[in-house]
Order: sequence, then structure tokens, then C-alpha cells
Amino acid sequence: MTKPTIAFLGTGLMGAPMVRNLLAAGHPVQVWNRSIAKAAALAGDGAAVCASPQAVVTGADFVITMLSDGTATASIVADPGVEGALMTGATWIEMSSIKPTEARAQRDHLNGQGVLHLDAPVSGGTKGAEAGSLAIMVGGEADVFEAAQSVLQAMGRPVLVGPSGSGQLSKLANQAIVAVTIGAVAEAMLLLEEGGADPAAVRQALKGGFADSIILQQHGTRMTERNFVAGGPSKFQVKDMDNLLEEASLLGLDMPVSQHIRDRFAYFCDEMDGGDRDHSGLYLELRKHNKMKDVG
Repeated sequence: MTKPTIAFLGTGLMGAPMVRNLLAAGHPVQVWNRSIAKAAALAGDGAAVCASPQAVVTGADFVITMLSDGTATASIVADPGVEGALMTGATWIEMSSIKPTEARAQRDHLNGQGVLHLDAPVSGGTKGAEAGSLAIMVGGEADVFEAAQSVLQAMGRPVLVGPSGSGQLSKLANQAIVAVTIGAVAEAMLLLEEGGADPAAVRQALKGGFADSIILQQHGTRMTERNFVAGGPSKFQVKDMDNLLEEASLLGLDMPVSQHIRDRFAYFCDEMDGGDRDHSGLYLELRKHNKMKDVG
């Protein structure tokens, strides 16, 4: 049986391996990226490279966006050419990390054109994208989610977490946990290094205990190896924390720990030129905070 055709917009660090997993699952995939070279690199994997958003959504049963923010997706959703090319009954899956309010606005706009909608941001970084093991947090209607299961499962483990916007709310919660844990792991790694213990041995000793986590093992390794090539760029961590704090404010909530860690990431990006470095690079901000000279 022929599998549904997928349009995929945004083939960067996360999008490219997600496309490869969709292709491996047998889906015809049409790709577009603002920097066309990033999309063209997927031609050898079997993707059809398109020159415009209008072209890429033409004939697609599912449209997946994996872009930098809600504004980027909104400009495409509102493009008259895209509106005219979308098939009635198609499903738009927003996998970018955006605001819950932006996700609901997308739904309303697309539903008005006869297009279904899910917001389905992901967690797991580039490694999860490559392995097809992403955590996929989905907001939307249950029947739309069920119909999209086979597409989502090609990229990871989808879970319906509530109505429209709930996927994005879940991602904000995820990002708060990630950001705060990175801060804690950075302090732990610095303490171990300066105290004379072997950080790698300690990470091994902590496996399976209450303090163990993917962040401890993966990002703790990055910190001690000084490997800050971006898997999750710090500038996107700031964006997500800003979105979290805005949503919290709308709910009348104060998030002091999230605010503190957001400000530290912002300092790393703005004052230390760390925006395009991995978010584990918060370790470098900690070293500078402690007035250490070798901050990288």
C-alpha cells in the first residue's frame, strides 16, 4: 500500500535526520529549506527537493514544519501560494518549538481552510533525531493524532498530551527541566574537576541512581571533553525559556529557577558569543562566573 506523501519544511540539524527516518519508513518526502543546500543534501537519500514552500506542500497528505520559531511557521502558513496549494483534508504537523498560543492560532487558521492540525514538538536532540527515538509531545484532536501515528512513529515515540497547544506546553516543561538540569550538571562537573575526582568515573558510578539522567551522561561528557559543537544551540534554549516565562506569566505563575537559568543562558549567548554553541556550554558560563581563565 502506498504511504502518504509528506512535505517537510526545515531540514537543519534536527530536520535532516527526521527526513531520513521518514524515507527509511517508506514515505515519499518532499523537502524545502530556506538555505536550499541543506535540502539538496537529502536528494541522495531519496527526498524530492522543492524550490519554494508552495511547491513542497503541493500534493502532500502531511505537512511537517521544523523551523526556528512560531514566526517562521506563521509566515508560511499565511502565504497565499501555500494556502492555495494545500490539499483539503491534509494534516499540518508543527514540530517546531513555539508558543502554545501560536500553535492554537495555526490550528484556527488552517482549520478554516479545511486542513487538520497537530502541534508536536520533540525532545531528544540530534542523537534522538538520528536514532528515530525522539520524544514527541502531541497536542490536538484524538482522531487526527490516530491518523498521523504511522508518520510520527517513524521519527520517535508520540504521545497525545492534550488539546491543541498542549504539545507546546509540554515542550516548555521539558525545556525547563533540561535547562535547570544542565545548570546542575555543570556545577557537579566543575566541583569534581576542581576537587580532583574523575568526572567520567563518577558518571559511571551514578548510573542507575536518583541523580542519573541522559543530561548527566551526554552533556556531562561534553563538558569534561570541552565538546560544545551544537546539538541543541543555546540560542534556542533562550527562546524556549522566554516562551516558558511568558506562558507562566499568562497563568499568573512565578518561575524563579527558570528565570535564573534563562538569564545565565542569555549571558552565555549575548556576552560570550555562545548562541550557536551547544547548551551544555553553560558550563563555560559557570567557569567565567568563577573567574576562571580557560572558559573556551
